[in-house]
Amino acid sequence: MYGDRLPAMKPDLVLSCGDLPFDYLEYLVSRLDVPVLYVPGNHDLGLKPPDMTWMPLRSELQPVLGPEGCTNIDGRLVEFRGLRIAGLGGSLRYKLGPNQYSQAQMGWRALKLEFRVRLKRVRAGRKLDVLVTHAPPYGLADAKDSTHVGFVSILRLIQNFQPIIAVHGHVHPYGRAVPERQVKATRVINVVPSRIIEI
Repeated sequence: MYGDRLPAMKPDLVLSCGDLPFDYLEYLVSRLDVPVLYVPGNHDLGLKPPDMTWMPLRSELQPVLGPEGCTNIDGRLVEFRGLRIAGLGGSLRYKLGPNQYSQAQMGWRALKLEFRVRLKRVRAGRKLDVLVTHAPPYGLADAKDSTHVGFVSILRLIQNFQPIIAVHGHVHPYGRAVPERQVKATRVINVVPSRIIEI
C-alpha cells in the first residue's frame, strides 16, 4: 500500500513477516511514523545479525544492515506498549541462499529464542504476546510442497507459550481467502499480502 490510503489507517505498530523490499519498509516507517518490526524472509538479502559483531561468511555477497528506521526482531524478544513480541525469520532450505534453514537448524534457533522468553517474568499471565515468523507453523499452511509446509519448532513455540497471535508470511494464497487457524489459545494468521489486526 502506497499513497493516501496509508496515513488514514493510523496503526500503532507495523509487523513485517519478510520478503518485502527494504525501501518499502523504510517508506512505511517514515510515512506512518510508527515502529516497524520485521523478520527476514527467504527472498531478503543476507542481513548482519542485530546487536552482534558480524563475521564474514564464505560468500561474495556482503550482508547488509537492513531497512533504515526498522527493527530486526529475528531471534529476539522486544517489548512494545506492554506487548512482548518475538520473531524468527527464514524458510525451509530449498536452494542456496540466505535465511533458509533445515528443520534441525530452525529447531536450535527456536530453542535459543525460547530460552530468552523463559528468562522474562510472567506479565498479565503470559510470557509472549505476539510471535512474528516468515514461515508458517508446521501443518497449518495448507501447503503440500516442502518449501511451504512450515517449521515444527514454530508450532512448538506456539503450543508452549500460547501467544495471543502468531503471524506469518511466505505462503501466498493467490486470490483465495486464507482463514485464521487456532492453536490452543493462539490465533495463527497468514498476513500475505497484508492484514490489519486488532489485539
